[in-house]
Formats: sequence, C-alpha cells, structure tokens
Amino acid sequence: MKAIGYYEAGSIDRDEALIDIELDTPSASGHDLLVKVEAVSVNPVDGKVRQNRAPSEGQAVVLGWDAVGEVVAVGESASRFSPGDRVWYAGDISRAGTNSEFHLVDERIVGHAPKSVPAAQAAALPLTTLTAFEMLFDRLRVTDPVPGAAPAVLIIGGAGGVGSIAIQLLRALTDLTVIATASRPETQAWVKTLGAHHVIDHHQPLSAQIEALDIGRPGFVFSTTHSGQYAEQVADLIAPQGRFGLIDDPESLNVMPFKTKAASIHWELMFTRALFTTPDIDRQGRILDKVAALLDTARIQSTATETFGTINASNLKRAHALLESGKAKGKIVLEGFA
Repeated sequence: MKAIGYYEAGSIDRDEALIDIELDTPSASGHDLLVKVEAVSVNPVDGKVRQNRAPSEGQAVVLGWDAVGEVVAVGESASRFSPGDRVWYAGDISRAGTNSEFHLVDERIVGHAPKSVPAAQAAALPLTTLTAFEMLFDRLRVTDPVPGAAPAVLIIGGAGGVGSIAIQLLRALTDLTVIATASRPETQAWVKTLGAHHVIDHHQPLSAQIEALDIGRPGFVFSTTHSGQYAEQVADLIAPQGRFGLIDDPESLNVMPFKTKAASIHWELMFTRALFTTPDIDRQGRILDKVAALLDTARIQSTATETFGTINASNLKRAHALLESGKAKGKIVLEGFA
C-alpha cells in the first residue's frame, strides 16, 4: 500500500523530511478496524513527532492523526462497525498514522462519519474536535458554573484548528459567552463567522480588553497556544475559583499566580484515553457520533480552510510548512491517493 513517512527525524525543509513509500497492508485483529483512508488533515502534533521521534532502524514513521474512510475488515473483538461503514477518527499517537492507503485503528475511538459533508471537509475535525470537547466538557466542565463568575469562556488562539471548533461547540451546546483572541483582520473575521461574541487581540494586554467588555471576569479560560506566555495574564483576568485549561507544551509554566484565586489548572491530551486504554476509552467514539450529528443538522461547520490535493509527500510537506509558519487558520486537508 502507498504511504508517506520518514526514516530520519528533523525539520520539514529537508528533501527526506517526508517521502513516498510502499508498505505491506496490515490485517485487523482484536478491537481493530482496517480502514481504507479517503481523506486526512494535518495537525501540529504531526510536526512535533516528525522533529522528535526517531524511527526504529530500517522502519519508517508514518504520521497523521485524522482520517475519514471506509471499514474494509474488522477484528474478532470488534462489534460496533462492519465492512462498508464510513468512519472518522483521530487515532492513537503510539501507533502508525493515517498517511497511508489502509490504516488500523481501535474501534472504541472511532465514530460514524457525518453524512452531510464530503470526506475532506469531515477530515478536518476529529483530532481538534476531541481535544476541544474533552477540554470544555470533561476537564473545564463549562456546564458547571463558577460561582460569581461571568458565564463566559476566553479562548486564546481562537482561529486555529482547536479554537475554531471550540467556538462552535460552545455556541451549539451551551449558552456561554464566547470571547476569542485573534490578531489579523482575516482571523478576526474568521472567528466572528464561527460565532464568537467578542474578539480581542492576543498581541495586546488581555486583562484591559476583558475589562473593556464590561461583562465581568470569565469563569473559564482555554489556551490553545503560547500558554506559558499568557499564564500570568490569565491568572489576573480569570474569576476567583475559575478553571484554566491548556493543550500546548510551554517550556515552563508558573502556576503560583493562580493560588490566590484558587483557580484550577487542567491539561488536555486527546490521546490519553487510547494511550492508557482507560475504562472510558469508548467516550471518544460517542463524542465523534455526537459531533457528526451536529454537522448533519448544520449546527456546526467544517473548519477546513485549505485543500492541498492528494495525499503524497510533496503535498504533506507543503502542509507541514504552512502549519509551522503560524499563518494557517482553520485546518489543512488532503484527499485520495494518486
């Protein structure tokens, strides 16, 4: 089968950073599904792994943690899906990725693909949706009010892949006020289109901009990027007993400023349930089914903004480079194997 991978970790500007390869088609066993991949998207984790994970000798690392496709075979313990079912999922970071014609995935982290949108549009969503949903509803518990706080969520990095779907999930599933940060005219317009009630500039002091909204201190802050840089500002602007969540990897994070307000800090990694086979691992499949229904009833929209053609090394290298430039908005998707 066709696949895209690398034999040496490093930067994307090398000829061998990603290459087209041929691999044996795997077989499904246990809880696994064998999926014929139709479309994928690119996430920051792809670049982090590519730069830091050295392959085993003679083995290629295949990236990709978003896919939409068709089930072609199931393992003996699989029961939720059958061959012919169309599915979507974000996979498991400890296993081979989705940048291949066929892919193995544990059915418990898989959802039924939405019926109303093309595969490429759907492929933009699984990883970022699971990240946003788990943070908002499992970690920050945004439906459990913070006493005395403004019923509001501040999303730092609102125009990125996670921020773009977090805004929509909040608007579709809660009555909370959504404040998103964006700094360029095009990204500010994007987050407004997605439903943000207020947009502020993360290049300017956050506390003063929150105060100017005259809605009070938000009970929840969700930081998707540069969290170490914003932590002190978040501690200043968040409501007492508020909840602060982050998903990135700051070199350091000073949590002491949060003590006076008894604010809680929550880290989200959407791979955790799969990595540790937690008792609630199947929650990811249920979340994806719920979000597919939101798409099919037009309560949310795809966050795909760039289509980079077929799934091959050249196009994936371009996608990685754009994502790492920090200038992307929404999600980059690719579809089909030439």
